[in-house]
Amino acid sequence: MDLNIIKKLVKIVDTSEITDLEVEENGFKVKIAKNMQMPGGVNHSEVYLKQPLPDKSNQESAEAAISAKEQEQKIKAENYHEIRSPIVGTFYRSPAPDADAYVQVSNIISPGTVLCIVEAMKLMNEIESDTTGKIVKILVDNGKPVEYNQPLFLIDTSV
Repeated sequence: MDLNIIKKLVKIVDTSEITDLEVEENGFKVKIAKNMQMPGGVNHSEVYLKQPLPDKSNQESAEAAISAKEQEQKIKAENYHEIRSPIVGTFYRSPAPDADAYVQVSNIISPGTVLCIVEAMKLMNEIESDTTGKIVKILVDNGKPVEYNQPLFLIDTSV
């Protein structure tokens, strides 16, 4: 569907008494809703776009791709040891912003090797390895929040 048509539809809904409008064209669905109450009393319009469902042959290939991806993730989970966050906090790869990261992908580690820091309530908690192996993947970006038990590193223990 053409973006100009969508803009015109939004303008029509905004300037008229209509509160909802739904249009379908060539398998694309557009739903426009007006005067949605937001916190603080702000009103705004929302536009939802839905893409057409793939035909049966595309759907089967999409399902096969999803199945292959799930199997790949299972294999990864079975072959690699996960280092998980023991607390909720902020993930840091180095002890200071200008310092080198504790570890990199492909580093060989042993039990007790410091992998990262998780900051919680201004306390810096060093996360150490509990196994010997090679770092295959770092799953969290530096400075990002982490949840309790969230995987941080994948370790290949067959090394």
